[in-house]
Amino acid sequence: MTTDLSARLQQLEDRVAISERVINYARAIDLAEWDLFADCFTDPVHIDFSEAGMPASDFPREQFVGFARMGLSGFAARQHLSPNHVTEFDVADPDRATCHSYMYAQHFLPDSEHGEFYLMRGWYTNQMRRTAEGWKIERLVQHVSWLEGNTDAPMEAMARVQAEQTPG
Repeated sequence: MTTDLSARLQQLEDRVAISERVINYARAIDLAEWDLFADCFTDPVHIDFSEAGMPASDFPREQFVGFARMGLSGFAARQHLSPNHVTEFDVADPDRATCHSYMYAQHFLPDSEHGEFYLMRGWYTNQMRRTAEGWKIERLVQHVSWLEGNTDAPMEAMARVQAEQTPG
């Protein structure tokens, strides 16, 4: 630990900014504020949701935002809680850090014959990079501990959005 007061204060400010960015990731999903969601990420962004069935890949930011919008907009309500942030700063690069955060993601899909409720529990590894616009998520890895409820709900929700977009 450094004894330099200005460096310690900067690290405290960085910790708050990183935590707020990770919280805004969850908030933006729940509020369907896709511009706020996009603002959470670098461009491109590496996403690894392989434990939930989506292989790891680098995405242009807008493509990932479109994927999230399509996959989540079919739910009538969403609630993503992001507690227990632990931030580790890269000792070799002050513009990089990793924020570990818990994931509690509830989804409500009314009138689903398989059940209206879907819950994911686990955690995220958010690799962060300081940019001119502040701290951004550069690499996001989702770790799924367990699922509860209608595990078909994500596909059903996406199908509902696609049906709404299909003329006819």
